[in-house]
Amino acid sequence: MKIVGLTGGIGSGKTTIAKFFMEFGVGVYIADSEAKNLMHTDISIIDAIKSLFGEAAYKKEKLNRSFIAEKVFNNKILLDKLNAIVHPKVETHFKNWVQKQTGNYCIKEAAILFETGGNKKCDYVILVTAPKKLRISRVTERDNTPAKAVESRIDNQWNDKKKKKLADFVIENIDLISSKNQVGIIHEILNKDN
Repeated sequence: MKIVGLTGGIGSGKTTIAKFFMEFGVGVYIADSEAKNLMHTDISIIDAIKSLFGEAAYKKEKLNRSFIAEKVFNNKILLDKLNAIVHPKVETHFKNWVQKQTGNYCIKEAAILFETGGNKKCDYVILVTAPKKLRISRVTERDNTPAKAVESRIDNQWNDKKKKKLADFVIENIDLISSKNQVGIIHEILNKDN
């Protein structure tokens, strides 16, 4: 089975594009959601995170996301250590998930696919893009986050120009009808390529 990476910066609309693929019956693995789930359910991950950050990393058995985000935001070493705990477990979980999929291809949606080298494990990569102003607007509305904070997160991710060089397909996600049509075209191409 072909593995297709789906990626894009914050606010680009990856989730919307993933849902369009699901409407075509394609299995979609949302890496970020699965990572969050594993951080709440996998005892070895929980123990390792508590060992790294202390007991305050969890409140009432729930991951203390704001506490951890604050710790790793400007500390690349801590962020790398956290990723070293979580990413291998997510990768194993993904491989097991792929075994249960049917169809010609499945999709792995991951925000930092290129940054982690995850694109090298994909047969194809789809990049979702949108203008910066629109991305900031989407995230401020969705998460009730100040525009400056969103802009800072965008600036900390790889830019689209760099990602486009590595992508096989690019979906400019401005208009939903156009985006869905682009998904349909890519779906046909991927289904034909056996």
